[in-house]
Amino acid sequence: MELYNDFYRGKTILVTGHTGFKGSWLSIWLKDLGAEVIGYALDPYTVKDNFVLSDLKEKITDIRGDIRDIKKLSAVFEKYKPDMVFHLAAQPLVRLSYEIPVETYEVNLMGTINILECIRNTEKTKVGVMITTDKCYENMEQMWGYRENDPMGGYDPYSSSKGACEIAISSWRRSFFNPEDYKNHGKSIASVRAGNVIGGGDWTLDRIVPDCIRALENGRPIELRNPQAVRPWEHVLEPLSGYLLLGEKLWKNPLYAEGWNFGPELDSIVNVGLIAEKLLKFYGKGTVKDISDQNALHEANLLLLDISKSRFKLGWKPRLTIEKALEMTAEWYKNYNKKNVYKLCLNQIKEFVEYGGKI
Repeated sequence: MELYNDFYRGKTILVTGHTGFKGSWLSIWLKDLGAEVIGYALDPYTVKDNFVLSDLKEKITDIRGDIRDIKKLSAVFEKYKPDMVFHLAAQPLVRLSYEIPVETYEVNLMGTINILECIRNTEKTKVGVMITTDKCYENMEQMWGYRENDPMGGYDPYSSSKGACEIAISSWRRSFFNPEDYKNHGKSIASVRAGNVIGGGDWTLDRIVPDCIRALENGRPIELRNPQAVRPWEHVLEPLSGYLLLGEKLWKNPLYAEGWNFGPELDSIVNVGLIAEKLLKFYGKGTVKDISDQNALHEANLLLLDISKSRFKLGWKPRLTIEKALEMTAEWYKNYNKKNVYKLCLNQIKEFVEYGGKI
């Protein structure tokens, strides 16, 4: 598949969190683009994860490790000398962060700082794309999207830990990887923030699509704890296409070393209840049950991203409608137990690219 001007072919790319949902899809895409992929992560969440079912372990260099382990992480950088790093490893769940706030901060903040330090100390590593989240912004539940220069913050430990990551990334960029001093250090570091990502192979707890699929497979109604919550939904391949495009831009020009939003079009910013209903339509069966609880742990009801900067400065834009994103998602879950999952993913990557035109 000829994409990104053959840019990634032959490059050594480290992906942290490659056993996770987004990390597995990114690793498959990079592998198909001709990159030598080095994965560094904890074990996959379940035996049905995209990483496991796609047999990705046999197709890339698969390393088990914790990003808090700076000694092991440094040894990986020293041995493989990656050209680029896509850092996705994290504790990614809002509600879990209330149960393990200290660990959430250790993994998300100090893990990110460890990656930044390894990049700083590895001469061959030129680019770091640091994946955070749309929840890094101080969310006032406003009706317009957050821009890249809006204040960082976060109500819950997860969101605030990601806001802290953004502050650390900005500090390391200005202190050690300043674009104005690029001739001396030769490195470009950017942070990226995506909306609520959906797609095949995600079995994480407390996410709407995996919760829906588990209910459907067990013949139970889909229980929605916050059906009116509005989120910027996008298929997993949407932000990944942005990360890959940004990686190429950073390699060629340090002026792209900034923060970037990769969210959906406005018509894909809908509530949880509508997502569940549309998923049922494409899956072909199921019912929905509202179990809202006024005393539940705090979760934002409204969160929007402004993607103007990525659209105009990078030339990136979303490809899929919300209907198409949910159709592809349902297609994966209907076929994962009867088709070759690696080929299923490659076919969906091809479908994604052809649906929106070449990148």
